[in-house]
Amino acid sequence: MYLPFQEIEAEELNDKDPEFIRIHSLETFGTHDGPGIRMVVFAQGCQFRCLYCQNADTLDVRGGQLVQIDELVERAKRQIGYFGTDGGVTVSGGEPLLQRSKLITFFKRLHDEGINTCLDTNGRLLDDQVKELLTHTDLILLDVKHINEEWHRKLTGVSNKPTLQVAAYCESIGLPMWLRYVLVPGWSDQPEYVEEWGKHFTDYKCIQRVEILPYHKLGTHKWEMLGMDYGLPGVEAPSAEIKKRTLDIFKKYFENVQLR
Repeated sequence: MYLPFQEIEAEELNDKDPEFIRIHSLETFGTHDGPGIRMVVFAQGCQFRCLYCQNADTLDVRGGQLVQIDELVERAKRQIGYFGTDGGVTVSGGEPLLQRSKLITFFKRLHDEGINTCLDTNGRLLDDQVKELLTHTDLILLDVKHINEEWHRKLTGVSNKPTLQVAAYCESIGLPMWLRYVLVPGWSDQPEYVEEWGKHFTDYKCIQRVEILPYHKLGTHKWEMLGMDYGLPGVEAPSAEIKKRTLDIFKKYFENVQLR
C-alpha cells in the first residue's frame, strides 16, 4: 500500500543517497514524452492521489529501485545516435520533483554531454531547488489536471495552486512548456471549466503545445494488484463527441492542440 500524505511530505525533505535516483522503470525509444526519440526515466513516488492513476505502482516513495546517476547518464550517452536533433532524456513518474536535488545533478550531467532534458511533472512543488532544476531543463511537460480548485481536489486529493504557480514561473523565465490535460467524463469535461482553463493560459508565450489525454482504464489492474479500490469505478472513456467538443474549445485559445 502507498504512504499517506503526511509521510510523503516528510519524504520530500529526505535526500539520502544523492548519487542515486529511485526509479520505477526506464523506457528506451520513447515517443510520447516530449519531442523526438527519448529515453524516459520513470521516477518512483508521487504526492498526488489521482482517482484515475494509471501507474498506481509508482506512488509509494519507498518502492522502485535505486539506480546510480552515472549509470543513467551512460545509458543516455549510448542512445545519442538515436536522439537526433529533437530527442533526449525525459524524467517522468511518479513525480520527479520529489527527487529534485538529484535531478539537478542528473540534468547537469546530461547537458555536459549535449543531451536535451525534459521534465514531466504535476507541478506540486516550487522551491529554490525546483527553480534551480528548471534552469537545467529544456522543456517542461506540465499536467494541469483541472482549473477549478474544488474539482482538482476531488480528482487528485490536493490543491491546484502550486501547479499554476509552477506554470506562471516557467512563463516568467521563458521555459518552453507542453501542457497536458486528462479528459475524464463527468470530472474534467465540463465545457465551462475547459473554457476557463483555456482562458487562463491563452496569453502565455512559452506554451508550445497542449495535449488532450483521453481517460482510459488500462491501469485498473495495478490498483487490484495493490489491493486498492479503483477511484473511478464505472467511468468510461470519453465519447467522440466529448473529445471533439474539448478539442474545439482548446483550439480557440491555442495554436497547437493535440488529441492523443
